[in-house]
Amino acid sequence: MKYYSLTSPSHKVSFQQAVLQGLTPDGGLYMPEFIPELSTDFIRQLPSLSKTDIGFTVARSFVDERIPNETLREIVDETIAFDFPLVTLEENVFVLELFHGPTLAFKDVGARFLARILQHIAQTTHQEITVLVATSGDTGSAVAHGFYNVEGIRVVILYPAGMVSALQEKQFATLGRNIQAIKVAGTFDDCQRLVKQAFQDEELRNKIFLTSANSINIARLIPQSFYYFFALSQLHTLKHVVFSVPSGNFGNLTAGALAKKMGLPIDAFVAATNANDVVPEYLHTNVFTPRASTQTISNAMDVGNPSNFPRLLALYDNDWDYITKEIYGYAFTDTETRKAIADVFTKRNYTLDPHGAVSYLGLKKYLANNPKAKGIFLETAHPSKFPDVVEFAIQQSITLHPALAELAHKQIQSVLCTSDFSDFKKLLMEY
Repeated sequence: MKYYSLTSPSHKVSFQQAVLQGLTPDGGLYMPEFIPELSTDFIRQLPSLSKTDIGFTVARSFVDERIPNETLREIVDETIAFDFPLVTLEENVFVLELFHGPTLAFKDVGARFLARILQHIAQTTHQEITVLVATSGDTGSAVAHGFYNVEGIRVVILYPAGMVSALQEKQFATLGRNIQAIKVAGTFDDCQRLVKQAFQDEELRNKIFLTSANSINIARLIPQSFYYFFALSQLHTLKHVVFSVPSGNFGNLTAGALAKKMGLPIDAFVAATNANDVVPEYLHTNVFTPRASTQTISNAMDVGNPSNFPRLLALYDNDWDYITKEIYGYAFTDTETRKAIADVFTKRNYTLDPHGAVSYLGLKKYLANNPKAKGIFLETAHPSKFPDVVEFAIQQSITLHPALAELAHKQIQSVLCTSDFSDFKKLLMEY
């Protein structure tokens, strides 16, 4: 399997090169040159297979033989060493809980897989690697913990000042050692821009071996497709299934589309967003207009120019008629999000986080016109990561998860930086 550049299709590299480079030399995204199709027998046997068997089979389709079967199986097994329960919320409405990893967010899977892949590469090439990542919240936590104390790798995390929750910030900005947090005076889009500029800066690339841990890295994207296989292995039906995905950078939804192209029987997807609705707008109008992100209570989705959107388009041959047959886009306000949290808590005794609430709303809107569908929405973070938002919505206090409670007395160790690339470059060179 080779990986090609979406901006320069003749440029092709191996899996390991794509992982190490993160972005293509001209700033584009890597995509597999073809989407492997899994056997119908494998799909049919999902309920009887272990998570590791499922994850290994999916990953092996994309990862070349430079990483042997035994090593890859161990990487997958360590990556998904926690639960992914499918919970029945109401008739034909199911929650896929993706927050049972070490940082209580779905991004643990991609970060842990990437960390172990890079560790294997660093050990075999004897090369120090610097990982750059921009975060609007949960990515930073997952990457920091996934790479913490990994020999031969240092991590630099950029995040927008004042735009991540206090608990999220403490999860990634208090670790120290090989984890450096940089608080950027700007938006998440500024953080993403700085990362992309760093990869295109020849002086930096010559001095520091850079790679990315954002979902622009193909090794973050591939393991996220596991979720959809895990969900259907528990649903015990393969008919009329639709997934609603809370969407910011669109890595998770792109991974779902990847799973569908591999043969997983999914009827449709819902791209559920907050006020940052550039993709739902595109799905309704065939016009894509990136813009500055707007701050909302579902902050991990505050993205005005989703970096994985070109990959999603590529999976649908850049054909608007094709993509709109399978993906439906809906956007919701903070007021609607709070009301959903309150309603589900009152009626179902289930606590949603703000991102899951947006996903729930998207699914309910889809099901209103498709009542025969079996709907699964993704709960991507533990609600106690957003205590202010959730407690305001349900009008009562919630219990803080023990992993978050222990952060109370830890000190932030981040460095402040402007959104100017020259300032960021100077910091990187000093590190």
